[in-house]
Amino acid sequence: MWTMLPTAVALVLVAGFAPSAVAHELAPGGTLRVTFIAGNPVQAKADPATGELRGPAADLTRALGVTLGLPVTLNGVANAPAVIESVKTGAADIGFVAFDPVRAADVDFSQAYSLVQNTYMVLAASLLASCTEADRPGVKIGVGARDAGDFFLTRTLKNAELKRNTAGDLNAALRMLQAGEVDAYGANRQRLTELAARTPGIRLMPDNFYAVEQAIIVPKGNRAGLDAIDQFIDGARASGLIKQAIERAQLVGVDVAPPRRK
Repeated sequence: MWTMLPTAVALVLVAGFAPSAVAHELAPGGTLRVTFIAGNPVQAKADPATGELRGPAADLTRALGVTLGLPVTLNGVANAPAVIESVKTGAADIGFVAFDPVRAADVDFSQAYSLVQNTYMVLAASLLASCTEADRPGVKIGVGARDAGDFFLTRTLKNAELKRNTAGDLNAALRMLQAGEVDAYGANRQRLTELAARTPGIRLMPDNFYAVEQAIIVPKGNRAGLDAIDQFIDGARASGLIKQAIERAQLVGVDVAPPRRK
């Protein structure tokens, strides 16, 4: 059972909306169907004691449902491509996924609501001391295939070799690192912090290589729906909802994204 949003927050988010018109644009079926990446805690994860979903994706979905007067469903899927596919094919109305220009060919992205820092994990004995040191000849860097970090590193690495983890999960990433297949592995700091806490012999770099823009996607060409989502995020930022969602989920290396440039 989801915790109800404070009334004051909901009222702030309603300001400026014509809820019935926006509800039809975003959820023509009468229920707002939302997808997120189930294995990414910077979006949402289940509380182990109560089963309640916590995190920005969960709290923003609740708030948007209150704002529009709509019931909502929030479903976790395997990865970013699955979120994009769900919205592209109409299986979901909106989705939570990191922005990248490659992905924008298939769906339309809102402004960012949060910035998620990405860093590298290495073996404790590694001589690498920072993310900036990793991009040099002979260094092999692992990353989840088709992850936001993959797209970014593909564009920006100049010397290191990129090795893609097609399985995508961090257990496979850890095996790659321990087997010497890669010298460093890039992912968001929250996920790597959780892994390091339960895995002796690895450490995280003190700096970050990329701040990933978490956003909300709508079907390509849904301009009215996208404008409404952007306005909703403005309200969620101004009301403190995004900040509260990050704090409530106790996320590491996640910040409220600044307002979009007008």
